[in-house]
Amino acid sequence: MINSCKMSDSKEQEKEDMKKDDHIVDNAGLNMSGHILIRDKESGEELINKRNAIHYGNMARIVALALNNGLNASKSVESTNSFINSMAFGNGGSSVDTSGKVLYKTPRVSEAYEASANLYNNTYSKEIDDNQVAPDDNKIEIITGASYTDIKITVTLAYNEPSGQSVFDDSTNNEGDYIFDELGLFTESNIMLTHVIFHPVQKSQNRVIEIIYTVRVQLS
Repeated sequence: MINSCKMSDSKEQEKEDMKKDDHIVDNAGLNMSGHILIRDKESGEELINKRNAIHYGNMARIVALALNNGLNASKSVESTNSFINSMAFGNGGSSVDTSGKVLYKTPRVSEAYEASANLYNNTYSKEIDDNQVAPDDNKIEIITGASYTDIKITVTLAYNEPSGQSVFDDSTNNEGDYIFDELGLFTESNIMLTHVIFHPVQKSQNRVIEIIYTVRVQLS
């Protein structure tokens, strides 16, 4: 009789525990936001300071691959897809109408996975390599805050890059290859993770341009 009572009490306790579990939220939202700062490294003049768009479909796949050690659904290694490798620059993000007004296109991002996603007109790309001679010029840092983690990417375009640029930043041709109005972060396999469009900025031999691109990751 005593054992029967104990079993009954135990079952009742299990039911109560299950009810409590029903109220536990085990789903977490992954929030990402990006910010870009482009400036003349020598003078400190800010050229662009704005937020960017995240390609959530591609970013979600990259996060899943990273958590699965770079393995895809068929257990094939895709580790080259699961980390930021380069920053690409383009000149197809804006146009000028007959009155001289700059018109901006919509960033090419989606909530679906798109392996072919790209800038409107990709004209230059630079790998982000911490192992080069001047690592402070091109690097990725992980900065942990109270409720978030920042991925801070620093890329510098020196006086001599890109090859073929104009000598001075006085061009009136907004369609030049190195008059940038868009850029994005890419994996080694050219999966686009972010896209930002901005007022045209000319890269020329007479100045060094520094880009500080921050992607903030939060769970909610």
